[in-house]
Amino acid sequence: MPQRQYNKERVEVRKTNRRIILPIGLHEYNERSKSGNLFRGWVDEMIEKYPELFPAGIEQGYSLHDILPVSSKLPDVQVRRIRLKQVDGEGKVQVFSIVSSDVMPSMTGYTNEVEKALFLRRFGVPFWGLTYLFGRDDNYWYRMVSHFGQYEIVSTTLKDPAQLPEHLLADEKHLHFNGEKGYIATTVGGDCVLGVSLALAADEAALTQAYDDFRKEAQRLAPDYAPKTVNTDGWFATQNAWRTLFPAILVIECFLHAFLKIRDRCKHKWQTLFPTIQQKVWDIYHAGDANTFRQRTANLLTWSQQSLTGPALEAVHKLCAKTDSFVLAFAHPSAFRTSNMVDRHMQPLDRWLFAARFFHGDWRSAQLQCRAWALFHNFLPYCPRASANHQHHCRSPVEKLNGFVYHENWLHNLLISTSVAGCSLNHRFRQN
Repeated sequence: MPQRQYNKERVEVRKTNRRIILPIGLHEYNERSKSGNLFRGWVDEMIEKYPELFPAGIEQGYSLHDILPVSSKLPDVQVRRIRLKQVDGEGKVQVFSIVSSDVMPSMTGYTNEVEKALFLRRFGVPFWGLTYLFGRDDNYWYRMVSHFGQYEIVSTTLKDPAQLPEHLLADEKHLHFNGEKGYIATTVGGDCVLGVSLALAADEAALTQAYDDFRKEAQRLAPDYAPKTVNTDGWFATQNAWRTLFPAILVIECFLHAFLKIRDRCKHKWQTLFPTIQQKVWDIYHAGDANTFRQRTANLLTWSQQSLTGPALEAVHKLCAKTDSFVLAFAHPSAFRTSNMVDRHMQPLDRWLFAARFFHGDWRSAQLQCRAWALFHNFLPYCPRASANHQHHCRSPVEKLNGFVYHENWLHNLLISTSVAGCSLNHRFRQN
């Protein structure tokens, strides 16, 4: 059979969004835009209330630039634009559109009309399924989802630079890319996915390039950002990639992975001893300080030499040999010692990839879909029975991280959060 032609070249998919998207209904927006003075007064109110949704330089002043022609796609939408008095670094005039969150990017539809269709992407409903349920065609839904992959994940998800997490988790999701092995380098912090990037190899160079997407976006939001710790599994390429990107970072190896290796080698052959082994290992994990941790590890090693043989003994030896690495976490009580949080985010990613039968196109299209999934995952609401709804009174991961939302509807909130994504951001931040 003829082989599919595809491009594996890694390219920049991030684009600058020159739209200022504000929480206002389309009808109210149209009424305000009819009068220049009324429109300007409303924009001034929005700048005071939501300064982070506007580009840097807005505090230097702006003027009303023009009104764009009526859209042929959405005849009742007419957008006004403003021009900043401050020019950009190249001396060019900066012009931005002011848009209602009722309108989708590129005038592809109304937000409320497509919101339920995009909600189903959480469960991996294919694009032909969306066409069957909501009309249009497969390419319409595919392009709409891919468009979100162009926005920056970090600055869209997190609005206050001071809230960038000091402690991160990182891991790679294995997948198939046109029949070849691929890896989605995933960064998690603050219970949100802050970085995803498709790598076609698992060596240090490829993973460094993939995780570098997160570093660039984080440092565009906060130029001096440097996380204190990152939790990873035992793959040295992952650990070295993070040390390359952030030389001062402390890499904490996942204790859970060490236990899982012991379990795989003990659960069947050493059925009578496995509960004892399990208890001893988790007693080590729950040690209150580094000295207790070391003492319990030494006790486990002594006991295992007397009670175990073969692969089981070898697995215990490997855990004990990493004692110096594990005790580093005691210097950072807020750091992650296991990879549970990143695994919880990778489970829906795994279901989504399987439902899509992974990727069968260019690298660029796969990258866009991955990044769009991350934003949808952060902004989509929790299940109503989820504990976060009751314990933290939050409806979504992004609300839990930021402490607020711009709009009650998740898609409106996502669109508003993409305002001027990729542009130089305003250093002011809203007062809660």
